[in-house]
Amino acid sequence: MRVRSLGAVRVLGCVLSIAACKGGEKGITPPNTAKPCGASGTVQVSSLHALTVACTAGTTVTLAGAGASYLIVPNLATGSAANQPNAYTIGIVSGVSSDLAPAAGPSLNLLPPVAGEMPIGVRRQARQRAFDAALLTNARRQLASGAWRPVSRVLSPGAPTSRATVPPVGSIAQFHVLSSESPVRFTRVGAKLSFVGANILLYIDTLAPPSGFTSNQLQAFGQLFDQTLYPIDVNAFGAPSDIDQNGHLIVLLSPLVNGLTPSSQCDTQGFIAGFFDGIDLASSDTSSNHGEIFYSLVPDPNGTVSCAHTVADIDAVTPPTFLHELQHLINFGHHVVLHGGASERGWLDEGLSIVAEELGSLYYEDKYPPPTGRTNPAQLFPDSSQGFINGLLFLSYSYLLKTDTATVTLHSDADGGLAWRGSDWLLMRWLGDVKGTAIYKTLVDNSLTGTANIANAAGEAFDGLFGDFSLALYVDSLPGIPKSSIPVRNRYARRNLRLIYNRLNTVDPQDFPRVYPVVPAALTGSISSTIVPGTMAFYLLNTTASQSTVTIDFGASPGVPLSDALHPQLSIFRLP
Repeated sequence: MRVRSLGAVRVLGCVLSIAACKGGEKGITPPNTAKPCGASGTVQVSSLHALTVACTAGTTVTLAGAGASYLIVPNLATGSAANQPNAYTIGIVSGVSSDLAPAAGPSLNLLPPVAGEMPIGVRRQARQRAFDAALLTNARRQLASGAWRPVSRVLSPGAPTSRATVPPVGSIAQFHVLSSESPVRFTRVGAKLSFVGANILLYIDTLAPPSGFTSNQLQAFGQLFDQTLYPIDVNAFGAPSDIDQNGHLIVLLSPLVNGLTPSSQCDTQGFIAGFFDGIDLASSDTSSNHGEIFYSLVPDPNGTVSCAHTVADIDAVTPPTFLHELQHLINFGHHVVLHGGASERGWLDEGLSIVAEELGSLYYEDKYPPPTGRTNPAQLFPDSSQGFINGLLFLSYSYLLKTDTATVTLHSDADGGLAWRGSDWLLMRWLGDVKGTAIYKTLVDNSLTGTANIANAAGEAFDGLFGDFSLALYVDSLPGIPKSSIPVRNRYARRNLRLIYNRLNTVDPQDFPRVYPVVPAALTGSISSTIVPGTMAFYLLNTTASQSTVTIDFGASPGVPLSDALHPQLSIFRLP
């Protein structure tokens, strides 16, 4: 029998939350007799099936033994608790687990040293991430304070009622462009309309340095954004707002964007490649352009403004940035402009924007199935998808090394860091695989935020979703087991995690020191540790043939449940 949804197993009432030890040490306490976990009897889990057990009324759960092996994944399925460690204990109350194979170490505490530095491509996105986070955080702050109030709720550019006469190519328009981050300063610029597509209007600042796009390069650039990239995001997340009633998205390339990055930072922190600013959709300030705009760099091969950027550089960095920022723009427009609500929580908004980047990779992966489109036929991904996917692989690997401390649901853009971004990509990718990619539009087109938004879009409690997601991070592609044998809820459809991370470890063992980043610890004795809300940890439990059952105790301390506000639960997968 398999119980999958949390609602179906609430009656079991058990939470087991486990995390890897801190500093490689675990406090050992003798097992205690504990209160039953809401229901008596043995919980039956079939081989290669799963259940999630909630625990607030008691602290014990009993599983069948007789040689069965289990993946035990405690998790705190909440997005509304304090982002801090919570102490707990977990251990074996009855049944002997002497046949446990020792693991190489828990998922975080015995983390192998990373001999190499952060991949240069990821390190050079630091300036972009920080700037993007600052803009989004400021927009949320301005909305919450009442300083910004949207004045229009028009959506769907291109609709007959919103079609306006498009200015002729070569005409000049005036824009306010952010020219200083601290202090905040906007500069008025003139920009020439250089490309008109069905979906975008491409403007280039009249003060752009020479040696930029040739006419053919400009046409190809505009076509890519208009006919390929824009539809990718709109098909996935919905149409952006259209408060300026021009039926198009404006793409504005200005050297002021180049100048936002000091040249001294280019080699270490990278540069700002592009952005969306909520002031354009939700403010009556004179610095607002009152329209949907993606701001980006101009080619500057001689480095006259800041970092040197050739046309080839712009072609490489702008597409994934555009997909990422356009999702932010669409999300903000729906939540704030159409529905008059708060902007999406930072972690969920960022997770969807990272999925938007991945969609660029998937477009080229589908266009160039292996071995086509690859410099080396053995490559997992075609050359054209590298700029969209490579950074995401490092982010997700970084997260899976520390799943019990890098919270999925409590971070915001302002927190910085890398690992939590990897977690939210993995959650959003899994959610789209399990519930269908139409869920992305549902998440965008409403006024709900955070875990409540996910629960509404998925049509079920977030707790059960988070439990199955936690299991999928390990059992997605178990060695020697056909992926089709793993329940849909516990695997990815578009990705094979073990294949990807194994390949990364093979080609770059310094940056990817494990064949698979998650290494469950052996569950034996009684363990004292901590776990952060919105995280999970991984343990293996093997029973012997002579054991009929094994009972696990979990709580704030032996016999004492964790707070219900933490949504503590234990997700269990029976291994073959």
